[in-house]
Amino acid sequence: MLSRRIRFFVAATISYNVIEALVALAAGAVASSSALIAFGLDSVIEVASAAAVAWQFSAPDPERREKTALRFIAFSFFGLALFIGFDAVRALVTGAEADPSPVGIALAAVSLGVMPLLSYFQRRAGRELRSRSAVADSKQTLICSYLSGVLLAGLLLNSLFGWSWADPLAALVIAGWAVKEGREAWKGDACCANPLAPVERDAESGGGCSCCGS
Repeated sequence: MLSRRIRFFVAATISYNVIEALVALAAGAVASSSALIAFGLDSVIEVASAAAVAWQFSAPDPERREKTALRFIAFSFFGLALFIGFDAVRALVTGAEADPSPVGIALAAVSLGVMPLLSYFQRRAGRELRSRSAVADSKQTLICSYLSGVLLAGLLLNSLFGWSWADPLAALVIAGWAVKEGREAWKGDACCANPLAPVERDAESGGGCSCCGS
């Protein structure tokens, strides 16, 4: 039952992020916006990450595939950070200016409301199943909501005040988040160090797991 729930939320995440990626990349290309392109590529990575979790839970014994799924998620983050960082630095050095993007602003606002909900339900199911890869993927989805806020701020500053530097700066923030989460996924810090071990209860958290609160 839990595996089925995770697959459902993974499918929902993939569906939303495919739409998000297409809109962001198209709007970013039109506006020459590093932040929008970065956000679109982050959505592509989220699709790949969710697909990795779906692949893991398609096996009779998902735990056997967990390390591979975590490694894939980590490499996806690192690749994203490298590309975004390079493009953002190029924009800052050359002084390239992004055009205002009403479509990008609307997309960031919608994602700011949708992504936290998807992340919450997927993380809850992942913690109940003690799956680090599912929790890692849910954290990636949550990051998208943070990045939506960063993107929205960068686009609004550029649109309202003409601060062209705000766009690549927002992209650099996205790159920094990608590095941080890639490192955590690589180390398997998304949840407890050993999800198959007996759960240590923490009295201060109401009897929940002292590591992840599940």
